[in-house]
Amino acid sequence: MPIAGLIVDIRLAIRNLRRNTQRTLVAVGTVAFGVIAFLLAGGFIEYIFEQIREATIHSQLGHLQIVRPGYFDRGIADPYAFLLPAQSPEQEVVEKMAGFVSLAPRLTLSGLISHGEATIAFIGEGVDPAREKHLSSGIAIVSGRDLASADEAATVLGEGLARSMGVQPGDVVILLATAANGSASAVEVKVAGTFATMYKDYDEQALRLPIAVARKLMRVGGATSWVVLLDATARTAATADHLGHSLAGKEFQVVPWFDLADFYNKTVVLFSKQVSVVKYIIALLIVLTISNTQMMCVLERTTEIGTSLAIGLRGRVVMGTFIIEGALVGLLGGLLGVTLGYALAQVISAVGIPMPPPPGMVRGYVGRILVSSSLAVDAALLAVITTLLASVMPAWKASRMNIVDALRRNQ
Repeated sequence: MPIAGLIVDIRLAIRNLRRNTQRTLVAVGTVAFGVIAFLLAGGFIEYIFEQIREATIHSQLGHLQIVRPGYFDRGIADPYAFLLPAQSPEQEVVEKMAGFVSLAPRLTLSGLISHGEATIAFIGEGVDPAREKHLSSGIAIVSGRDLASADEAATVLGEGLARSMGVQPGDVVILLATAANGSASAVEVKVAGTFATMYKDYDEQALRLPIAVARKLMRVGGATSWVVLLDATARTAATADHLGHSLAGKEFQVVPWFDLADFYNKTVVLFSKQVSVVKYIIALLIVLTISNTQMMCVLERTTEIGTSLAIGLRGRVVMGTFIIEGALVGLLGGLLGVTLGYALAQVISAVGIPMPPPPGMVRGYVGRILVSSSLAVDAALLAVITTLLASVMPAWKASRMNIVDALRRNQ
């Protein structure tokens, strides 16, 4: 029976590995060390991905944005030609879907902010503070307070913009803009506070104000987008597809966050390639180490291999025995590495890794190690596949030995 034969081969491979316990432990330890290194490096990158992803979602983009078709292609030049209504039955459709948390209307605007002698260009958003409470949890209020109501004559400034203007919470500023009808418009608002996101460039030119004040300034009704927050990021793709079929395609376009997060997407591509390089280096080290170990085993057991071949054992059986030994080393090393790597990741995460501010940001952060199930499986597969590859050449040489030369080896 094939299964019975496989069990016998595995038992034989285990006995062979127990012959030289020290060498086997070194081989297993080498594989485990490589797996631990891969888990820690990959887990740190996974943590960075998660933090950037969630910060992007909860400070700017939400999980989904519902806009008029063509808004993101042509709306920069004339955003008010793509206005959504202030109230619509379609909002109820969104609010009834599974996983819904919040829907917030936003009105994009730009213009000049003036205080005393200083006048600076700004980009801004009119928001509903009550609906933005959960959606904008990634925005940190640095000083003062957040917006209180949808019609309060106030604004919150990015800390970089506030610094450039030389304003503090409680100061009064004037917002100047070209309204949707082409006429000049201005509104006087009080600075309620300053905020910070993870993007320094954004904080140096951005402000937020109540959507009613933004509509008054731009002399429009409605919103340029409806931003939707879900209870889990993993729902995004399925929910976007569902809403795309539920809402009228000629009137509404549903855009998931990952289609808008250019910085995040490029960061993932860059760091993923770096992790791949680490993975290949670790794989090469494991292959070289296990191949050398297996070759030493073949040399030590030359007479035994010759005897096996002389009594009629086929070369493929001999080859299979060494490959199974390599697979067992990889399996043991992989399990040990994943277990120790996960435990070490938890310890490191509990302590934290103080990190300096990344490029384009002003604040450092505490790094952690995030070992996901997919990363653990990838690490285990790395251990098994590399040891299998490392065992092929020594096993092939063992199966191709000249019987006479093998028997005379130690005489």
